[in-house]
Amino acid sequence: MSEWSVDREEVEGAGGEGLFGLGTPLESAGVLIVPVPFEATTSYGRGTARGPAAILEASDQLDLFDLETGRPYEAGIALLPFDPQVAAWNEEASALAQRVIAASHGEGELDEAERRASLARVEAIQVELNAWLRATVTRGLDEGRLVGVLGGDHSVPFAAIEVLAERHPGLGILHVDAHADLREAYEGFTWSHASILRNVADRIPGVATIVGVGYRDLCESEQDILTHDSRFTALLDPVLRRELQGGRSWDALLSEIVAPLPDKVYVSFDIDGLDPSLCPHTGTPVPGGLSWSEATSLLRAVAESGREIVGFDLCEVARDPSGEWDQNVGARLLYKLIGYALSSRQEQA
Repeated sequence: MSEWSVDREEVEGAGGEGLFGLGTPLESAGVLIVPVPFEATTSYGRGTARGPAAILEASDQLDLFDLETGRPYEAGIALLPFDPQVAAWNEEASALAQRVIAASHGEGELDEAERRASLARVEAIQVELNAWLRATVTRGLDEGRLVGVLGGDHSVPFAAIEVLAERHPGLGILHVDAHADLREAYEGFTWSHASILRNVADRIPGVATIVGVGYRDLCESEQDILTHDSRFTALLDPVLRRELQGGRSWDALLSEIVAPLPDKVYVSFDIDGLDPSLCPHTGTPVPGGLSWSEATSLLRAVAESGREIVGFDLCEVARDPSGEWDQNVGARLLYKLIGYALSSRQEQA
C-alpha cells in the first residue's frame, strides 16, 4: 500500500457499504448527499436516472485520502436512502414526457389535448419533486450539515439552490456545463433540464451572480441573455481555448472566472461540462470542455479564494453500460466537490 493511501480498516465506520465504502451512519454524517434519480425531460440520450446508483457502486474503489483536499471522509459522508417516491415520479413523468418529445420530432402521434394534459402532469410532478427536495435539503441544513444533490438530469437541483439562496441572499452560482441551460420551457416543459438556469434566474431573487464555464453549445436567445443580463458572466469554451492558445495562463483565467463570485457560492456541475472522453455516456455530450485538472483546479481556486461553497450538485452522469468509466469519474468528481466545499469552510473559519 502506498504511504499516501488510507487503509479502510483503520477508518472508523468504513465497512465497504455506503457511499465511498464508508458506511457512515446518517445521524453522524457532516455531509449528506441527496440522490435524485429523475430524468423525465431528457431529449437526447437517457440513463442519468441510473447515475446516482452507478456512482454509489463505483465509489468504494476510491482512495479515501485525496492528494488535493486531504481527508474529506473525516467529516462523515452519507448518501440518503433512495426514495421510492422519486422513482415513481420518474417512471410516470418519463413515460408522459417521452411521448411528447417523440411526437414533436415526428415519431408518433399525440393530439393537442393529450399533449397539454401530459405537459401539465409532468409539470405537476416536478413541482412535487421540488417540494420534496426543498424539505429534504432544509432538514439537512437545519441540522448543520453540508448538503449536496446527486442527479439525475440537471432539472433536479432547483429547490436546493432556492433554499440556499434564501439563507444566503446574494448567492453566487458557479455553473460548469456544456450548455447554458437558459431555454424557456424547452420542448414545452417548464422544468426542463435545458431550463434550470433560466428558472433560477427568473424565480430565485436571492441569486445575484451566475458564472458559467465550459459553455459551447447554446442557442442565440441564450447568448442574448448572457450578453445583456448583468447577473451572468460566462467564459465560453471557445473563448477560453483561444485565450490559452494565445498565451494566457490557466491561473490568470481562473482568477478571472472566480472574481465575479460573491462570498457564498453554490456549484452546479453538469458532467458534460467536462471533455466527453471523461463522460462519454452523458445525455448530451459535446466536443470540447474542461480537462480533469482544469475542473479540479477551478474548484480549488474557489476554495482558496476565501469564498465558501455552501452547496453543490452533480448531474447528468449516466451508467457506463460496458464498464465503470463514467461512474468512476462521477464518483471522483463528487469526492472533489465534497472536499473543496469542506476546505472552503475551513478557509472561512
